[in-house]
Amino acid sequence: MTDLVIRPLAAGEESVFESLNDPGLVGFAASGERYSDRASLGQYRPEWTWVALRDGIVVARAAWWAGPQDTTPRALDWLDFTDPNAAVQLLRTAPLRAGYELRLPPGWRDSPAVRQAAEDRISVAQLAGLTLLVERYRYQWTPQCGLPERPGRLEFRPEPDDRVIVEVFRRAHHGTLDAHARRAIAESGLEAAAQAEVATLRWMPSPRSWWRVAYVPGGDLVGLAAPCRNYSDPIIGYIAVVPEQRGRGYAYDLLAEATHLLAGEGADRIVAGTDVTNIPMARAFARAGYPVIQHRLDFSA
Repeated sequence: MTDLVIRPLAAGEESVFESLNDPGLVGFAASGERYSDRASLGQYRPEWTWVALRDGIVVARAAWWAGPQDTTPRALDWLDFTDPNAAVQLLRTAPLRAGYELRLPPGWRDSPAVRQAAEDRISVAQLAGLTLLVERYRYQWTPQCGLPERPGRLEFRPEPDDRVIVEVFRRAHHGTLDAHARRAIAESGLEAAAQAEVATLRWMPSPRSWWRVAYVPGGDLVGLAAPCRNYSDPIIGYIAVVPEQRGRGYAYDLLAEATHLLAGEGADRIVAGTDVTNIPMARAFARAGYPVIQHRLDFSA
């Protein structure tokens, strides 16, 4: 068999990446998106986009994503192949380390072809050393969904002091259902995990002033609503409720407030997500009129 050539793209080689014969059942291709379109927006860089070729034909491809100011990739979110062994070799060869995000259509387990495409990628990712962390719901709110009703139970205040926001995260991370937060706490400790959450919110290009800390009227802390905008969409950056306030449905109140703020800023869509195992947060999204548009499997590097 002809030797496999594994290399990054050169500038202007978008057509090489797109030459792979992939049916587009999962990942970005499942929603009709093209690599070249996203690359033209600066969302991918040639040196972080790799292909595996045999006899000049692409048999595997992978693209790592990052923000415009990032010096290392934040996520592997494009992975397709006709040769799974070549895909494993590509992931092992490319000198890039970031979690893998596999986007899947709702009900992906119900279609044999889609499920097989997903399972093939799961197998390749695991053989390359990535570990499945969690499955998540991906939501998209539009004005046609209607604005969720504000219950009026909480007071929302801007909070310019990052130390206060870090303390909210420190408290909210106790007993959290979020798999990424639990992993960060296990690996780095509670303080570092809280600092990292604030750093991620700070990384986004939206105004810091959009964040809201919530309290019961005249009283105790409830949590944080962090509406944001990333480099693609307005998003719900974070909803956090401190342990002593859980069980009262406050996640919905926080989500409703964040939705109203983004809609008031002119958002024509709002993207959000939560772990499928986070039942209280999933219920809040359903109540607020956020439809599930995708599932996502997250792997850690």
